[in-house]
Amino acid sequence: MRFVSFEKNGKTAVGCLVPHEDTIINLTEAGLPDDLSSLVEMGDSGFTLARKAAETGERIALSDTRLLAPFPRPRRNIICVGKNYFEHSKEFEKSGFDSTSGGQTIPDAPVIFTKAPTSVSGPGEPIPASSDPSHSTDYEGELAVVIGRSGRNIAKDEAFDYVCGYTIINDVTARNLQQLHKQWFLGKSLDGFCPMGPCFITADEIKDVRALNIATRVNGELRQQACVKDLIFDIPTIIETVSSLLTIIPGDIIATGTPAGVGIGFSPPKFLQPGDKVVIEIDHIGVLENPVT
Repeated sequence: MRFVSFEKNGKTAVGCLVPHEDTIINLTEAGLPDDLSSLVEMGDSGFTLARKAAETGERIALSDTRLLAPFPRPRRNIICVGKNYFEHSKEFEKSGFDSTSGGQTIPDAPVIFTKAPTSVSGPGEPIPASSDPSHSTDYEGELAVVIGRSGRNIAKDEAFDYVCGYTIINDVTARNLQQLHKQWFLGKSLDGFCPMGPCFITADEIKDVRALNIATRVNGELRQQACVKDLIFDIPTIIETVSSLLTIIPGDIIATGTPAGVGIGFSPPKFLQPGDKVVIEIDHIGVLENPVT
């Protein structure tokens, strides 16, 4: 199923996106929670109820709603992985903006950081580059994994048992702040610096997540293009690493890393400017589009 969070007539709700029809089935009106985090926390029973509700639920034209991020306010910080595509790791090291690597181009272990829940914004919402005091706002298209079960010390061969679905995020970053503070949290957590969407797709809809292609365009120019199989540390390795040190819980979101082609990879850097438009597309999930202000 493809779940969305949306607003209509001042009310927020969870819906099921009907492919090729540009309509949403209102699941909240059928008695389900009005936020996807609560639905995910219900586990398989929640998805079973959603499937039944979708059979008879009210259909709404997509154009009559305002799409929100699938998870407008995640319960916890978004877990992120840095330098997780070979070519991006190389371009980041060469850019001079990485003050944490100690000269190491390809990391020995996953580089983990987080983004604040308040950084999340939805499809079509503006990326506020003007709020970045360092004037160095950059884009990062990424596949994000959504956790559906609690777990600790999860082995790689069991990792996908804990994944309930996927979405797209733009890990927007103020590069100069990232460099200034010698860590990544502040430069990546400005309000509006984590566009997400357009939907949350359940794992059963994706035959092979490793085969998904990701592409990012800025003002129509292709900047990033890669396949998930090119990750340095794959999804099972990421889940094993994170869960070896902390308990993952339903609704946790893990951004898996961005390919080469970010703004700092160019000389001079191509930072986002007001009036730009960023479009990220991942096979089978959809298109996340945001203007820049």
